[in-house]
Amino acid sequence: MRNAYIVSSVRTPVGKAPRGSLHQVRPEDLGATAVRGAIAQVPGLVSNDIEDVILGCAMPEAQQGFNLGRLVALRAGLPDTVPGATINRLCSSGLQAIASATQAIAWGQADVIVAGGVESMSLIPMGGPLFSAPP
Repeated sequence: MRNAYIVSSVRTPVGKAPRGSLHQVRPEDLGATAVRGAIAQVPGLVSNDIEDVILGCAMPEAQQGFNLGRLVALRAGLPDTVPGATINRLCSSGLQAIASATQAIAWGQADVIVAGGVESMSLIPMGGPLFSAPP
């Protein structure tokens, strides 16, 4: 088993939900900004080196729906050969994404993976836009 390392970490600015300065910024744009920033911090890393983008999202619906991992990869300007995945483990979604990336690297399935979390509490409130509790 190989060692996996975190070589860069970034985060987007924090806005005040639901009407702060970022309330109209889409989640894939927030994520793409972070991905570009993380890549820029690693000397010699080029987008072709990245083999996957794994992102956690607690409420993957509405503006955060579809596959945010893939959408963020494309929006960040990564080659269209870079896949993406979205993980939902509620409050630990981003941590699970990092753990999944670590496992893939440790087992030799990849060398470079971007992992983290993305969420817009302004666009998607806790419980989602159309919350319906199970009976």
